[in-house]
Amino acid sequence: MAERTWPEALDPVVEAFENCFDAMERYELLFEYAGNTEMMLPPDRWNDENIIHGCQSRAHVECSVDELGLFRMRGGADAQIVQGLMEITRIAVDGSSCEDVAGLNPDFVDAMGFRSALTPSRSNGFMNMLERVRNEARRLSGEYE
Repeated sequence: MAERTWPEALDPVVEAFENCFDAMERYELLFEYAGNTEMMLPPDRWNDENIIHGCQSRAHVECSVDELGLFRMRGGADAQIVQGLMEITRIAVDGSSCEDVAGLNPDFVDAMGFRSALTPSRSNGFMNMLERVRNEARRLSGEYE
């Protein structure tokens, strides 16, 4: 496994993707994550405020802070690949401090081999989603300090 600069919760995810033989196997694994989404944002909650701009699919993310001050994320997308990427991001950030989420280093994207497996537009959309989540964490940390 590459040197870890990501949250510990992602270690098994990164390892699973590192063990993939090729891009098709990575896509199959993304579909598995999409099917095992724990905190999916239902389509009736999708709106203009939580849309991810720059994503080729319809993708939405809702971020909040729970009663303990921990970051919570839910995402929903109309494409399985994007839903899988959202679930991986949720695993990375859910239950962390807003400060940790705001400072999340996206190195795990390279460690999982996504840059070579995803089309440029999907990769761009994924990075836009990560940036949106990090910005939401910055915004929420100001509200709950």
